[in-house]
Amino acid sequence: MSENFPLQTLLDLAKDRMDDAARKLGELIGAEKEDEGRLAVLQQYRAEYAERFMESARMGIGPDAWRNFRAFIGRLDDAIAQQQKIVDQARERTAASQQAWIAERNRVKAFDTLSLRHQQEQVRKEARQEQRATDEHSAKLFRDRREEE
Repeated sequence: MSENFPLQTLLDLAKDRMDDAARKLGELIGAEKEDEGRLAVLQQYRAEYAERFMESARMGIGPDAWRNFRAFIGRLDDAIAQQQKIVDQARERTAASQQAWIAERNRVKAFDTLSLRHQQEQVRKEARQEQRATDEHSAKLFRDRREEE
């Protein structure tokens, strides 16, 4: 009967950790996409607002409307800059999480390699035992026949 892989508990733990790391990576990728989407919406809104203002300015606007436009564009630019920082942080978290997942995957691969080697050694042991049993059986049959003669 073959022996169990002595590091099976560690292999199982490494697989669980890899699964957790993959799940976390997926969540962070989703959050990053949402943050990028918010940034794109802000940038699109700013572009549309600037275009509408330019149309209004071509038709002529007063100084109050000009100040209001500049103030609102300034707030939009601040919001865009802040959202860009959020996106950058999300990308950094995603990259770190990806590295963590790669490390966990490599750990699982190492344990899988050890497990495979263990299984191969078990197969070789069983084959040697079967060969030994067959040889002993053949030798016994040969002795029994010689004794009968």
